Amino acid sequence: MQIISTRLILILTSCVLVLFSSCKMHYSFTGGSVPPEAKTVSVQYFQNNASLAPPTLSQTFTEALRDKLSSQTRLSLINKGGDLSFEGSVTGYSTGPIAIQSTDQAALNRLTITVDVKYTCMFDEKKNFEQSFTRYADYTSDQNLTSIEDQLTREINEQLVQDILNRALNNW
Repeated sequence: MQIISTRLILILTSCVLVLFSSCKMHYSFTGGSVPPEAKTVSVQYFQNNASLAPPTLSQTFTEALRDKLSSQTRLSLINKGGDLSFEGSVTGYSTGPIAIQSTDQAALNRLTITVDVKYTCMFDEKKNFEQSFTRYADYTSDQNLTSIEDQLTREINEQLVQDILNRALNNW
């Protein structure tokens, strides 16, 4: 009876280990669904079509996307005509109150940025897409937007880039 219990525990433990090892999620872009034949990626400059957006927003967003692709994929970044290609524009930039206090003043404000992205995969047309991505960051009303705008923009850009790459390279 002791031998059967020990074997049963060993079998169950092995099954659990196999189950967990097969279910692990790959959160790296070095594998994922990047086609193995893809060698290059291009990111065109994202034009600023959003009113009220700071003039540097397009540049900082474009560079954030390029930097993430360079650091987290095996692909070589080229100016045009990459095996994988990203292009688009910044289409939304707004700030507004989200939590009104009893004094009719906002307790929290929200900065929202939207980008339209066109992704092209030269090896699999089914993966191509055109989509809008929106992210935001909240800040308290006692903070002046101009003093924290760069920080919030970096945070939002990072989230947008992650969403775009998840959609393009991991099919999320």
